[in-house]
Amino acid sequence: MAYAYWKTKRHEEHAVFELFFRKNPFQGSYTVFCGIDEVLKYVSNFCFTTEDIAYLESIPSLSHCEPEFFQYLLQLDCSQVKIQSVEQGSIVFPRVPLFIVSGPILVAQLLETTLLNLINYPSLVATNASRMVLAARGQFSNIKIRGKIPKCIEFGARRAQGPDGAFSASKYCIVGGFDAVANVQAGKLLGLPVGGTHAHSFVMSFQSLDEVKGLTVENVCKGSINKNHHGDMVNLLEIVMKYRMDNGWESTNDGELAAFIAYAVSFPTSFLCLVDTYDTIQSGVKNFILVALALIELGYSPKGIRLDSGDLSVLSLQSHEMFCEIGNKYNLEKIFDNLDIVASNDINEEALHELNKTNHGITVYGIGTNLVTCQAQPALGCVYKLVELNGQPRIKVSDDLEKVLIPGKKRAFRLFDEKLMPTVDLLIEEGDDEEPVVGEEISVYHPFSQNNPRKITPSIVKEIIQTVWDEHKKVTVDIPDLIEARETCINGIRGLHPSMVKIKNPMQYDVCVSKKLYEELHSLWESHRKA
Repeated sequence: MAYAYWKTKRHEEHAVFELFFRKNPFQGSYTVFCGIDEVLKYVSNFCFTTEDIAYLESIPSLSHCEPEFFQYLLQLDCSQVKIQSVEQGSIVFPRVPLFIVSGPILVAQLLETTLLNLINYPSLVATNASRMVLAARGQFSNIKIRGKIPKCIEFGARRAQGPDGAFSASKYCIVGGFDAVANVQAGKLLGLPVGGTHAHSFVMSFQSLDEVKGLTVENVCKGSINKNHHGDMVNLLEIVMKYRMDNGWESTNDGELAAFIAYAVSFPTSFLCLVDTYDTIQSGVKNFILVALALIELGYSPKGIRLDSGDLSVLSLQSHEMFCEIGNKYNLEKIFDNLDIVASNDINEEALHELNKTNHGITVYGIGTNLVTCQAQPALGCVYKLVELNGQPRIKVSDDLEKVLIPGKKRAFRLFDEKLMPTVDLLIEEGDDEEPVVGEEISVYHPFSQNNPRKITPSIVKEIIQTVWDEHKKVTVDIPDLIEARETCINGIRGLHPSMVKIKNPMQYDVCVSKKLYEELHSLWESHRKA
C-alpha cells in the first residue's frame, strides 16, 4: 500500500484514522483501555534503517519499486503525525475512538498494524483482570473474608504466549486492579510489587527430618523464652518437634515438615507454604501450623498457606477452623486469624463467582492461565479505519450493520447524570458541531437507529480524548504510571451503574452521536447504498 500511495503521488494527502472496537469482550459492558505508553515509545522511534531498506529491496514482490521510494522511506518519521487518545486505564465503550491518528496517509497507514498490536492485548488482559478483581471483591470492595478484602496476584508467566506475552500480562493486569505479580522480571523493570510461594518440587525434594537437623534461625523475640534469648541462633527443628508432640501430630509427612522448616529458616519473616503436596488437611496444614508455632515463639509472624488442588472452598474453611483451634489453644487467636489462605488451581472469573456463592476462607487468589491467555475470549478485535481524507469524511458501508463506519474526525464527550454517574458517551463532528453543555438539554442519537432521540441534561461533561503526540514530534502529556492507571480503572468501574457489572446480561452503555453527525452518517450511508 505504501508504494501505491507514493507511486500515485497520494502519499502526502492528509488522512485521519480512528482505532476503536465494536464489541466489549467477555460478553461484558465495558473495556479497560491500555497500551498508550508503548504506542508513544513506538512513534517516538519510528524510522527505517538502511538494514530495513536493504531487506525490503530484497523482497521479490517489491523488486520493481523505484529506488526513489526507498530513499523516501529512509527519511520517514512521525514528525507530521498528530495522535489523540483516551487516558490509560480509562473505561471505554464500543465505537468510541481510542486513538485518532492524523497526518500524511502513507505514514499513518504504516502505523496501523503496530498500533493495533500494542492496544489489543493490553486492553484485553487489563479488562480480563478487572473482571476477576470485580468477581473477587465486588464493585466497591464490599466482599470481605474474615475482615479482609481479597487480593489478586498474577501467576501466569509459565502459561503465557511467550516471554513478551508474559511480560505484557504482568504489566497490564496491574492496571486492571491486580495487587502483585509473580513475574520478578516485570517487578524489576516496572517497579511492581511481587509475590509468590514455593513449588511442590521444593517439598518433594525433602524426605527426612535428618536433612534439617542443624538449621537455625535467629530469636527476635524480646525477653527470654525458656532457654532462648533475643539474638540467639535457635535450632528450629527442636521447637517444631516440641509442638508436634504436644499436638499428637507425629504421623504428618516428615519430608514435608522438613521442607517447611527449611523454608522457614530461609524466609522467617514471610513464611507461607504450599500445603497440598501430600494430604492437605492431615499433613500439609498441620505441618505448617507446627512450624508457624515455632516461628511465633521466636518472634516472627507467619503469613499463611496456599491451596492448589481439591475443593478450595471446603479446604479453606477446614484450614481456617484448624487455625482457630490452635489460636485458642495457645492464646494466639489474633495471629492465626490473620493468616492468609491463598488459592490457585486454574481459577477464572466464573470460579470466583461460584466461590462467593458459597462460604469460604480464601483471602488471596493466585490467577495464572485464565488471566494471561484470556481463555474466555482470546482477542479484543480493535480496528483501524480511515474516517477522513483531505478534510472530507469517509465511510465504509456493509450489509453487516456492526461494520458500518461512523464517518469523519470526531470529538468524544462523557455525559454524567444527576447522580454523577456516566450515562452516555457522545460523539460529535470536529469543527462546528455543537458541544454539550452542563445543565442544558441535548438530543443524542443512536447512530444506527431511527428511533426518537434521547434527551439528556448533563450534570457533568467531560471530553475524554486528548492530544498525546503533536506534529512537532514530542509527547504532549504525562503518561500515568501503572499504579495511577490502576486507580483510574478502579474509580471508573466504581462509577458505573451496578447493573453494568452484573455477571450475566449486564446493561449496555449507550454511545450516541450528535444530530449533525447522525445526519452526516445517514446521508453518506444512503448515497453509497444507492451508488
